[in-house]
Amino acid sequence: MNKPSQTSTGEPLDSANVLQVRKIGNSLGLILPREMLARLKLKEGDALHVVEQPNGAFRLVKQKPDFDKAMAAARRGMKIYHNALAELAK
Repeated sequence: MNKPSQTSTGEPLDSANVLQVRKIGNSLGLILPREMLARLKLKEGDALHVVEQPNGAFRLVKQKPDFDKAMAAARRGMKIYHNALAELAK
């Protein structure tokens, strides 16, 4: 089977960013390079959520997938009820 030479966005594939699925005990897992962990600010025990994209691709995200929607709703509420929240904060 031929390996793709480009990502889905057309960028050249960097072999340093290719991860292999490995056997870890009785399970399978991915081992992330130290540099990638540092850039993503990940440490042991952090949870990653798999989010399926409309084009069939997948994204790994650190926060829960609905977190951004919840924060947007909270910000709207804080903007609408700014005066009431300011009074409650006294």
